[in-house]
Amino acid sequence: MAEQVISPGVFLNENIPVTTEAPIIPVGAAIIGPTVLGPVEIPTIVTTYSEFKQKFGSTYVASGSSYSFLTSISAQKYFQNGGQRLLVTRVASGSFTPASSSTIQNGVATVAAADATASFDAVATTADAVNDEIRLTYDSTVYRFLTYDPDGVQPEDDVDGNVYYFASQSSANAAATAIGAVLERALSGSEASASFLLTDVNVDAATISLTGSGVTLNTSTISTGSASDFLTVATFGGGVGSTGDNAFTLKTISHGISMNSDSTETSAGVLPNGTKDNLRWEITDANTSSGDFTLTIRRGNDRQNDKVILETFRGVNLDPRSPNYVARRVGSQYKELTGTGTSAYIAVNGEYPNVSKYVYVDSVDATTLDYLDDAGNIRVQAYTASIPINQSGSFSGSIGDILAHDPSKYSYESMSNANTQGINPDDYTDVIAVLRDKDAYPFNVITTPGLIYSEGQHATELDSLIEYVESRADAIIPIDLRNYGATVTQATDTAANLNTSYAAAYWPWVKVRDNDLAKDVWAPASTLIPAVYAANDAASDAWFAPAGFNRGGLPGVVATERGLKRSLRDTLYAAKVNPIAAFPNAGIVVYGQKTLQTKASATDRVNVRRLLIALKGFIGNVAQNLIFEPNTVATRNSFLSVVNPYLETVQQRQGLYAFKVVMDASNNGPNVIDRNELRGTIYLQPTKTAEFIVLDFNVLPTGAEFPA
Repeated sequence: MAEQVISPGVFLNENIPVTTEAPIIPVGAAIIGPTVLGPVEIPTIVTTYSEFKQKFGSTYVASGSSYSFLTSISAQKYFQNGGQRLLVTRVASGSFTPASSSTIQNGVATVAAADATASFDAVATTADAVNDEIRLTYDSTVYRFLTYDPDGVQPEDDVDGNVYYFASQSSANAAATAIGAVLERALSGSEASASFLLTDVNVDAATISLTGSGVTLNTSTISTGSASDFLTVATFGGGVGSTGDNAFTLKTISHGISMNSDSTETSAGVLPNGTKDNLRWEITDANTSSGDFTLTIRRGNDRQNDKVILETFRGVNLDPRSPNYVARRVGSQYKELTGTGTSAYIAVNGEYPNVSKYVYVDSVDATTLDYLDDAGNIRVQAYTASIPINQSGSFSGSIGDILAHDPSKYSYESMSNANTQGINPDDYTDVIAVLRDKDAYPFNVITTPGLIYSEGQHATELDSLIEYVESRADAIIPIDLRNYGATVTQATDTAANLNTSYAAAYWPWVKVRDNDLAKDVWAPASTLIPAVYAANDAASDAWFAPAGFNRGGLPGVVATERGLKRSLRDTLYAAKVNPIAAFPNAGIVVYGQKTLQTKASATDRVNVRRLLIALKGFIGNVAQNLIFEPNTVATRNSFLSVVNPYLETVQQRQGLYAFKVVMDASNNGPNVIDRNELRGTIYLQPTKTAEFIVLDFNVLPTGAEFPA
């Protein structure tokens, strides 16, 4: 890499026969992929698999069968094998939003919403020529309702073009029914979000009534006519929005329609749309004398007499100056992906850091500034009506469905270039770009189970990820070369197109036990490699080879896609592909540790690359503390006093044969100092692994002497 000394920073160079690259040992792994729940495109740290399931879910149902994403299996095995920190980034196709709390009623007198209505002479508009039509104009969008000849062929229903058809000579009831059904479909998901009902249907006219819309349909018009000659025959009006009834609004941290629990509570205190994955809220202990109340977040599928309480915030209030202000106690921040491509970054919105694991306060509609005076009396009596009353409610309004794509691709061995686990590969692009920031998102291994590096599949996304990791120089990527069912030749041909020491290929696919589904599923190898690395680091150190019988065991694997005899393992290893092989009485293990670097050097082995990642992570952090310090002997010695002992421990723990660190006047002369630089040179001799053990057996005649 070319060095660019522009702004203050630590610059770590890698020189040829010995390589040197970025962060520190238990930084952890990163996974990018689809999940059942969670914030979309927001990197999130979890430290246990229980926390992963709480934030990202586990299983889901598609086409009548239960599935879990490869992301979940990878996280499951990673923590099961000693992993301690996991950075999870959820990807999804289409728009995903949080769900909002239903009205948190306060004591303010409310004005109930009224429906907007309009009526028109349906018979007159449908009994004429075939080209007659009815038009509804709502929010600048025109919906066209065209008649067709009942003796002719009915046209296709062009929903995308806002064009709909019904029979000419039809009754008022039929015409209005057709229009009402279309309006409900066309406006579902809009702010109207309501149903259209027929009232007062008779021979001459039909009235369409919008329920629950408040003011959203007011001024919308219905017109009739032909060609360019249209006459407005009705205008919606009379809609009234409810006012003064909401104390504050919560939103879910997780995105997608699975968070919508909105439904009418049954007599048993159950929300019919409540599930184990979504939420409900409750207000208790409301006290107008103090202005305090208790907010509880509950699981969506509990019941009033058998509550599953996830979080409780006691003694909160609506006073912005109070330490118990509900937004301060719960948190009001949320993150969102901003920009695209290399300009993508995560923006943090909102004032107060998140305390809740499930929700944040989106708005407080009626604050009670300085609710009590110094004597403990209510300062403004009207504030008492702002305090929420005791009640419970649900969440609604979220969009985004993980089942919106082809369910046939949810079976891992059926993934394709256009659909991997129901996700478009393009949906990974911005997330991969965000993770280029190693200061914000440290990790030492990153995996994208479900992306396959073969021609016509996901090479573009994986090439971008490799490029970013090479620029970060602090992580390694397990790469899956081919889909399920590929041959050895196909795997080796794909590996030949890659040349990097920051990625390693593993093959073939494996059958692994999914504990959440309680069954065995096929998975590409990259799903499990972070778990192998975690087990290796827990038992030894990052510079030990994560391969072989001692440290290369694959957790939960019950079978490989195909057996690999010695000759096939030789073919794969010569082509930079690490075999996954089954051995009688020894199990299934990773039986290789090559990177995808083509040129033979120390960094063509995974253990050396991971050694350099660990060393430069530690040493880089030490050097970070020297920025803006005087370039003096004392500063240099402070660096050496930390780095030399650290490298000695690495040497003692079998990571290095030898090392030398130079940071003195020999590489920090006057010219260097005048450029505001502090230079150090680190020489390393990495320990090599014994991969090829050759034992010579010599048979000697009786009485012969053994050589000295």
